[in-house]
Amino acid sequence: MLLVVTYSQSARQTLRNVCTTYEECVVRRFGRAVLLCETELSAFLALRLREKHGTDVQIERTTPLNEFQEVPESVRDAACAYENREHPSTSYSKFAVGTDHPSPDNMRDEEL
Repeated sequence: MLLVVTYSQSARQTLRNVCTTYEECVVRRFGRAVLLCETELSAFLALRLREKHGTDVQIERTTPLNEFQEVPESVRDAACAYENREHPSTSYSKFAVGTDHPSPDNMRDEEL
């Protein structure tokens, strides 16, 4: 998908017009940002916005997260165990102490 973010009022207005005119390209709208499906028409619309508004338009390509290929099993297991914890008010930091689950400090600097 293509993420288009606008940083000016005029760029937002143009983005709204584009989204209204080409609804088939819009996956999701977030106010000043929109996710467009990955087609040549969407790329054309995004590039047209940037051509018209310059640096007031940021375009990024997104890829869906495949948790089974990109997230370590230990992290997936920790997320599952934490959501099924006995006491809902327990923070993850306390929950992970004394278990095999990774600590927040260990996960913080690890890239996927």
